Amino acid sequence: MQLSSKLTDSPTPALQTLTLDVRGMKCAGCVKAVEDQLTQQPGVVSACVNLVTEVATVECEPSFIQGSQLAQVLTEAGFPSQVRPAPGWQSSDPDILGENQLESAALTDLSAQRRLEMQQQVGRVVLAALLLVASGLGHLGQVNGLPIPGLHNIWLHNIWFHWGLATLALVLPGRSILVDGWRGLRRNSPNMNTLVSLGTLAAYGASVVALLVPSLGWECFFDEPVMLIGFILLGRTLEQQARSRAASAFQALVALQPRIARLIQDQTAAEQMDGTGKQHGEWNAATGYLEIPADRVQVGQWLQVLPGDKIPVDGEVVIGQTTVDEAMLTGEAFPVLKQPGDTVTAGTLNQSGAIALRATRTGKDTTLAQIIALVETAQTRKAPIQRIADTVAGYFTYTVLGIATLTFGFWYFAGTHIWPQVLTHSSAVMASDPAAHHLMSVAVSPVLLSLKLAIAVLVVACPCALGLATPTALLVGSSLGAEQGLLIRGGDVLEKVHHLDTVIFDKTGTLTTGQPTVTDCIPFGTLDATALLQIAATVESGTRHPLAIAIQQAAQQQGLPLLNAQHFQTEPGFGVTAVIDDQPVLIGTGDWLQQQGITLAEGIQTQARALALSGKTVVYVAVAGEVAGLIAVSDRLRPDAVATVAHLKKMGLRVLLLTGDQAETAIAIAQPLGLESTDILAGIRPDGKAEVVSQLQQQGHRVAMVGDGTNDAPALAQADVGIALHSGTDVAIETAAIVLMRMGKVRSHPIQLMDVVKSIQLSRSTFNKIRQNLFWALAYNVIGIPVAAGILLPSFGLVLSPAVAALMMAFSSVSVVLNSLLLRHTVSWNSTQ
Repeated sequence: MQLSSKLTDSPTPALQTLTLDVRGMKCAGCVKAVEDQLTQQPGVVSACVNLVTEVATVECEPSFIQGSQLAQVLTEAGFPSQVRPAPGWQSSDPDILGENQLESAALTDLSAQRRLEMQQQVGRVVLAALLLVASGLGHLGQVNGLPIPGLHNIWLHNIWFHWGLATLALVLPGRSILVDGWRGLRRNSPNMNTLVSLGTLAAYGASVVALLVPSLGWECFFDEPVMLIGFILLGRTLEQQARSRAASAFQALVALQPRIARLIQDQTAAEQMDGTGKQHGEWNAATGYLEIPADRVQVGQWLQVLPGDKIPVDGEVVIGQTTVDEAMLTGEAFPVLKQPGDTVTAGTLNQSGAIALRATRTGKDTTLAQIIALVETAQTRKAPIQRIADTVAGYFTYTVLGIATLTFGFWYFAGTHIWPQVLTHSSAVMASDPAAHHLMSVAVSPVLLSLKLAIAVLVVACPCALGLATPTALLVGSSLGAEQGLLIRGGDVLEKVHHLDTVIFDKTGTLTTGQPTVTDCIPFGTLDATALLQIAATVESGTRHPLAIAIQQAAQQQGLPLLNAQHFQTEPGFGVTAVIDDQPVLIGTGDWLQQQGITLAEGIQTQARALALSGKTVVYVAVAGEVAGLIAVSDRLRPDAVATVAHLKKMGLRVLLLTGDQAETAIAIAQPLGLESTDILAGIRPDGKAEVVSQLQQQGHRVAMVGDGTNDAPALAQADVGIALHSGTDVAIETAAIVLMRMGKVRSHPIQLMDVVKSIQLSRSTFNKIRQNLFWALAYNVIGIPVAAGILLPSFGLVLSPAVAALMMAFSSVSVVLNSLLLRHTVSWNSTQ
């Protein structure tokens, strides 16, 4: 029993999330192979691989396996890998700085390797193109029946020349395809290169046999391997260029991260620095600071930032003033004035003056690092619709190999006997080419026809399009969102957004500015308005609710000191209690006071209703068991709240208002928003918000919840899609599926509420691109493979040559990436500006 108890009480092992850079993936089959290799390792809980960014995100138990071991496993499996350092990695130990530099150097080496691979790819394409041109010149041996000197003789009398071209195509530009295809077959995870290799080698081998044994009467088609290699390499190069364009926005975001910070060593001397950046006394720019890596800055340290520098960390200006370009975060084109006490964000650009700032967030905690982490996470989380493609991709190559085998067997053993005209037809087509007619004086062999159809099946199949369908659209969509301050956590979120029919807005701090002010202070009994406000501010000093802050600020503006109080207690969603001069004081809602046994006279309730009908939140104050007065607080709607609600309704969504206020106050707030009484959820306790969302879901609704506070977190988690404002709490941001990061240039309105509309528009558009890509990838293979297998040959005499099949395959992959890139032109923000 004791052992069982220990096992039950043992803590769950802490999980670690690792990011690995993985090279060598060519198609969805490779992605599946990498994921299988990772998930088979002990201690690995989950693995998600992105073909476009060549990144694997692994969740594992560090006590079982380390990132270096996982990288070694993948490298041995044919996918060179290395562990990427965590964002903002830092250490206070100076001795570890060398290790950090080594890790940075490793990342630099990885980028250099990818650039080198791209250069080699371009070189292979150029060489393949030259061979393709040389091979194609043979078809120009005659023009209008007249022989071209030189070319005519080479084509008709020197077939060994074409053998040489085909051999060079396989050995030089095609070598990487053949080697990778063989490795995939050897490790029991065949990929697209395996299919291409088998098709190319089959065409080459059949041509060699025809050349060496002319009595068979087979055709020599050495131009097919050359065209296969050339078209496939060209398609991959175009695809890689398009993928680089898709990733450019994210790479630009990563490039915003500052590398160097100027650490002020003598803060006392720094305080003598004036706004122009000139120093007084002995402290000067040459000796007063120490340049250190930005990821080694510690919270609380002072940093110098000169004009033209990027802000190295999130911080607060302590000396000087300047203007800062925050377009990367806010989308605002105008620079923002920064003075002592203002906050600045890492990655933004200091423009006009030298300042000193105190670091408040460093490393992975900076706003920029969080944006990058969220965007990268979004690019690896797959949409449920992608599971179809993943399932197909896992068996795709084996299926194509099987279909190619069946194609050869069917046409050789049955098809050419059932439809003998296909051989005559093929012979007539080839006879129209004088060169081909010279090389083959008999009808097409059933073996040769069957082999060419099987080769076409191998080459036309495109698992790559399936693998690129989702990640390319996600890459473009998430990067486009990041540019606009919209962080969408992944493909699964996009699919949920697509099905939304209801949007719930929390009132305070979401639809409203979250900066309420006291408008009325109505005393009863012996207290006057000043004493009532002073007592209320004293009791509310024990909490940080927006209404409490408004009451405290009102007291501060009148210069009222706080009284001696004790025994503070907060009832979330209801009110606050404390003891002042041995008398209990309760501040909260009318219902809560009545629950505590306090009677509300009819006159008091009448005044409270009048205040509520004007859109004000009413707070009751009770002293020693008697109502001592009412305090009314008003919170203004955000400037774009009305337009936001109107746009959401226009998009076919139902908008609901959720608040803890009484119905009269909620109705007054809802009227300018154009909401009906049936769209108002009033008097909801903080712990009841999630229940409201759950009830709507049980009625069949797909619900989005928009909020910003800690008490919104359960509802954000319960909703199908949680949307959090970045000005809110960290708990809400961590819980939400979409985070609105953009800050406005006006301090009183730090959030663009219209970004809720933009995030839904972007999600819908991105998900539509994913569906288009998957439909095209699946439809292409479903149609292309049967056509390549000869389904149209008996009736229409149509058949794909291996070269045309290769061209179609290359076009399929490129078209998916290009369609994703079109997302930048199909998403329009004009209607929501």
